[in-house]
Amino acid sequence: MSLIEINNVKKIYNPGENEVRALDGVSLKIENGEFVAIIGQSGSGKSTLMNMLGLLDKCTSGEYYMDGVDVSKMDDDELSDIRNKKIGFIFQGFNLIPSLTAKGNVELPLIYRGMKKAERSELSTKALEMVGLGQRMDHLPSEMSGGQQQRVAIARAVAAKPPIILADEPTGNLDSKSGAEVMKIIKDLHNGGRTIILITHDNEIALEAQRIIRIHDGRIVEDKTNP
Repeated sequence: MSLIEINNVKKIYNPGENEVRALDGVSLKIENGEFVAIIGQSGSGKSTLMNMLGLLDKCTSGEYYMDGVDVSKMDDDELSDIRNKKIGFIFQGFNLIPSLTAKGNVELPLIYRGMKKAERSELSTKALEMVGLGQRMDHLPSEMSGGQQQRVAIARAVAAKPPIILADEPTGNLDSKSGAEVMKIIKDLHNGGRTIILITHDNEIALEAQRIIRIHDGRIVEDKTNP
């Protein structure tokens, strides 16, 4: 049983004469512990595919199984519950709350999970230490560089130890040095047993993954193992 399996998934906007097929019959399996890069240019469908895989959006038709469970028929509350337990998100734009410290930002999703304060504090501290920000826990996002803010976002994504990390252009807003530091953390997470799904338009970033899936016009045009 694959960790993720999607079969003939389609996402159609404006059905009818002017319809847009953002995904046009995509089938894909991702195994537990893989490091997969999904690469494509703007408008290729990679962001739509990310939203499907991350349970942020529903397909128009097709099947989606996660751990053997059909999630394509679930309602929003059920999808939200699975998302909270199984997927950690890293976004290009960091998405940090400006008024919260680094630790406060990392703790926020743990509050939504109903965790007790002591456990939240322990997990968020460990996550920030893991990304090298143990000394910056009480700093606000405005007091940190872009690279440090992205590391806070990574700590937030991994604090609850979700098995899947979904990273959408995680180095897109960073300089090359900060980008390299972020990619090292992501690779370390993979080496620690996480399944990584990395969305990118950058061939060099994609080469960091074990497997590269190329998408174009809503279809997978290449799926290869990185030597």
